[in-house]
Amino acid sequence: MIPTPDQAATSYVLHSANELDVKFIRLWFTDILGTLKGFAITVDELEEVLDRGATIDGSSIAGFARSDESDMIAMPDPTTWQLLPWRPRENAVARMFCDILLPDGTAFDGDPRHVLRRNIQRASDMGFTFYVGPELEYFYLKDSDTVVPADHGGYFDQTSDDTGPDLRRETVLALEELGIPVAHSHHEVAPGQHEIDLRHTNALAMADTVMTYRVVVKEIATQHGVYASFMPRPINGENGSGMHCHLSLARGEQNAFFDKDDPLHLSSIGRSFLAGLVRHSAEITAVTNQWVNSYKRLVPGIEAPAYSVWTGGNWGDLVRVPPYQGRDEALRIEYRAPDSACNPYLAFSVMLAAGLKGVEEGYDPGDPVPTDIDSMSPAERAAAGVSRLPSNLGQALELFRESELVRESLGDSVYNNFIRNKEIEWREFEATVTDYEVNRYLKAL
Repeated sequence: MIPTPDQAATSYVLHSANELDVKFIRLWFTDILGTLKGFAITVDELEEVLDRGATIDGSSIAGFARSDESDMIAMPDPTTWQLLPWRPRENAVARMFCDILLPDGTAFDGDPRHVLRRNIQRASDMGFTFYVGPELEYFYLKDSDTVVPADHGGYFDQTSDDTGPDLRRETVLALEELGIPVAHSHHEVAPGQHEIDLRHTNALAMADTVMTYRVVVKEIATQHGVYASFMPRPINGENGSGMHCHLSLARGEQNAFFDKDDPLHLSSIGRSFLAGLVRHSAEITAVTNQWVNSYKRLVPGIEAPAYSVWTGGNWGDLVRVPPYQGRDEALRIEYRAPDSACNPYLAFSVMLAAGLKGVEEGYDPGDPVPTDIDSMSPAERAAAGVSRLPSNLGQALELFRESELVRESLGDSVYNNFIRNKEIEWREFEATVTDYEVNRYLKAL
């Protein structure tokens, strides 16, 4: 699908650029891996680029596995226009996200933003709007060359030697200047680890927001001589950084997941959506947890999900239904596998596809597992139907390759390109001698 031009938004952008003394406009898009790409134009080019787009090299979207150069069109989405608050107000700098088109003006199947648009349209055809509210965790480190945390705080700490509150405060202010509402922020469990939670919104706006969030966190940190990292688990012996996603479907103004008569207040649609997430979790993990390092986080015992299971409340499990607190619109499902370094456009796409498959097929999630999964024996887990999530990227890719659901949700272009990229990463990792091996075996063998 090709986005319909928004003439009112286009007019606003041109007016705003003139009124706010904008000189440069950064046009952003992402590659297959979720790396932010972009280029700048001057305000003199703005009107023409809004009308016709700008030519880019399409191979820049391919990630590591770059193909031959090919012309594509980056078409700005005027509804994403915002000033960058960390840049000077004189000769100001703004940004817009772009949709990537073929030279004939049709949508490029390899554009992650287009992939999410397609999946959102599928939900819309079923009568639903898909909402996401992520909790993004990250680390402040002394610099980019070490893994020394910038503070020694712990969960919800407010200590005097913790620089995190000041960094988070400036980050929240910058996000709100960009029109991104924040729910709350706090220090996380590990030293140097922090979290800023975003208010839920529709999935496409949220994917754009996640990309912007990562830029803002890093920019503010750099201004204070600190390095911010979204690496899933950078420090041995400490918790990793997740992106717990609160998911819901709306039907018009109504929360399709809410049922006042259910013990968890979760409707049949919500239960089937939840069941789809659980049943297809292993095959979508390569997308929600796309890096070799992602699997250092998905291990038992560090408050991260390791098993395909759901509960009514436990914080360490894959899917949970947060307790109902009297607000129908707030009833939601929390999917806890993704990490903050994934490509949000693709991650939201496969999560939505898995949930909708459950709704279409009427999946039954069964009863929630009432006990701590880590305390169960392997035999007990098997008897309860609890399976392990992939424990490394190689296993995740095997399941990814076999998944018709993933192929359909991503489309052949992204599906094949993603596999090529991840195979490169996995082969390189398999051939790398790690510090662990040297320290353990060099003198012993």
